[in-house]
Amino acid sequence: MALNTNNEERYLIRGGNELKGRVRVSGAKNSVLKLMAASLLTEEPCRISNVPDIGDVHIMGEVLRHLGARVRYSQGVLELDCGGLHTFQTPYSLVRRMRASIIVMGPLLARFGRAEVAMPGGCNIGSRKIDLHLGGLEQMGAEINIAHGNIETRASKLKGTRIFLNFPSVGATENLMMAAVGAEGVTYIENAAREPEIQDLANYLISMGASIEGAGTPSIVVEGGHPLHGTEYRVIGDRIEAGTFAIAAALSKGEVEVYDFDPQHLLMFLEAMRSIGVGIEEGDRSIKVTSSPHYRSAQIATLPYPGFPTDLQPQIMVLLSQAQGTSVLTENVFESRFMFVDELNRMGCDIRIDGHHAIIKGQSRLTGAEVYATDLRAGAALVLAGLAAEGETVVGDIYHIERGYERLEDKLTSLGAEIRKV
Repeated sequence: MALNTNNEERYLIRGGNELKGRVRVSGAKNSVLKLMAASLLTEEPCRISNVPDIGDVHIMGEVLRHLGARVRYSQGVLELDCGGLHTFQTPYSLVRRMRASIIVMGPLLARFGRAEVAMPGGCNIGSRKIDLHLGGLEQMGAEINIAHGNIETRASKLKGTRIFLNFPSVGATENLMMAAVGAEGVTYIENAAREPEIQDLANYLISMGASIEGAGTPSIVVEGGHPLHGTEYRVIGDRIEAGTFAIAAALSKGEVEVYDFDPQHLLMFLEAMRSIGVGIEEGDRSIKVTSSPHYRSAQIATLPYPGFPTDLQPQIMVLLSQAQGTSVLTENVFESRFMFVDELNRMGCDIRIDGHHAIIKGQSRLTGAEVYATDLRAGAALVLAGLAAEGETVVGDIYHIERGYERLEDKLTSLGAEIRKV
């Protein structure tokens, strides 16, 4: 597993091409990282397929290797053997590169009664505090000490309890669910996150021998203490990548079939696309996206699942910049997710930020410019803007994009886009 850390690479995009054809969605970034962490719960080998070749997978692989796991990745298949772990500490040099590495805390604590994790870094889109993670672990009997930038957790034995989350945090739900698998007795997680990736993690744990009910609902019940074994599992398709390609098709005045994911995971997004005027035809494992000559303005608010996903907010903002009238996008999940707006305005958008609202004046004339990705999804939005812009767009700091999108330039090129990495 070789991680590309070349910050000088960038995308050169010449806009104006219609996108046509079929594109396959890779495995879900927001799921596979948690399945990798869950593999720490067993000494037996695990095999995960449909794994995307992206930066975050490689970083999580480095985290697991640091702990002593054997990690092998080849052609979409990840083989993990966590039988010989020799440390319970993940250093800041790794955690700062990807916030999701905090997720090893729950399974390490469950299996060994101890974990030490550096305070997390990752995309700069808000504070995303981990109080809910730590509060839930304390309720299960863990002792927590925070000092010198590290979080140290210890528990001679975690005990099942009832935990109420005051916000349906995805990361907290996942960490607590994995910790509860190794706890004594039954754990109830109330106001749990409901995302498809939560359900995928639960199904993975069940395939390892865990007893979990209610994943995908606000109430998850975990009966701890069951012996866990190795497993083989296929990751779900990436709904955020699917949504990104759907918006790309709509912006390019094209027609694209996006396949190998579950459209039921994107119902609120697909409804928003239809309200804007995009043609959406759903299949069992695909959607067919047909563009329209005119798009309508909309009012969209991001919310935890099943609401409109915050990870598609930057991308749909580009589409709304081409709609008739004025749209309002309200960000309710991450407080700093509008940092990229200045970059879009450099390309000709007319977007004004008022608190956690973005006011988008439509029918902007997009022109190519040199811009920089500020985070993963913002980077994808800049690529989409480049596809719709006149002339050439240069997108820098694409390492953000490659954290979560597998071969984005190759997939777009296969649909007729003019994009290359230099």
